[in-house]
Amino acid sequence: MTEATVAGQAIVIGDTGGIGSAIRAELEARGFAVKGLSRSRDGFDVTDERSVEAGLREIEGPVNLIFVASGALGTPEKALSHLTPEELQTQFAVNAMGPALVLKHAARLLPRDQPARFAALSARVGSIGDNGLGGWYSYRTSKAALNQVLHGAAIELGRSHKQLVVAALHPGTVDTPFTADYPRDKLAPEDAARRLLDVLDGLTPAQSGGFYDYAGKEIPW
Repeated sequence: MTEATVAGQAIVIGDTGGIGSAIRAELEARGFAVKGLSRSRDGFDVTDERSVEAGLREIEGPVNLIFVASGALGTPEKALSHLTPEELQTQFAVNAMGPALVLKHAARLLPRDQPARFAALSARVGSIGDNGLGGWYSYRTSKAALNQVLHGAAIELGRSHKQLVVAALHPGTVDTPFTADYPRDKLAPEDAARRLLDVLDGLTPAQSGGFYDYAGKEIPW
């Protein structure tokens, strides 16, 4: 990575996507030296542990902020009869296993004696307590699993990294190719990135492991 600026070093996983590229631009505007990794540009496949390990191996810490912006939606199921093992496995691999593998291999880069942040994009539909509609089985399940991974990791890493914040973040409906088939009010990627980073910056270690939306409101599990 390049020499760190005053703000420190950051890694953005999925920085060629709609939200990821906006996160990277916002971090650079805030003075971070950013290293981006993506599947389309770098062959960084979050579902392949060897790829994750190799992609992170050459990076030297400390890294003050890691943001996982990769994800997959697929075709949300409207009924149980539409559920397939293949879709469930695909969603889980990208949305839950992927960020878990990144955190596993990037944990060594997080400083133990400085403030640090690790965040991954979750989704409100991953909330069990907020689910009043049903459906979307694969996507909901994968995001709920992601939330559990981050919550558990926050507890473990909090013992050794006293100033670390780990967070699951809901970006809202953002105007990207990811949401092209969903005609509703959408946030511009730049606005979503700014709001998410503001929320992440405002969290304290006591709030580590939580699930928050782009306005900083805690979402029920």
